Amino acid sequence: MNIETTLNSETVPIRVVLPPHLRTLARVGSEVTVPVKRPASQRSVIEALEVQYPMLGGTIRDHVSRKRRPFLRFFVCGEDWTFESDDAPLPELVQSGVEPFFIVGAVAGG
Repeated sequence: MNIETTLNSETVPIRVVLPPHLRTLARVGSEVTVPVKRPASQRSVIEALEVQYPMLGGTIRDHVSRKRRPFLRFFVCGEDWTFESDDAPLPELVQSGVEPFFIVGAVAGG
């Protein structure tokens, strides 16, 4: 999907920073851009990622429940948005392309 042909007056290019394992799977660099209709939300960003990069389907959210995978976190403008509503509008800094939407692999262990 070509981002320039997908964007129109109702969509915005959202910058997304992916963790290393998802970068490898999608064969992309650390940051990608996906077109999302305003107002952009976590749900719409992840759905756009899954459309543009089908190999990521089921890696960020469960295929059936559509819930976030346990060892992934979402950060926006330096704040943890992991437990915010999936449909809460993302800050204007993200929707304007100034700040990216971060998907981070959580660190676990003992």
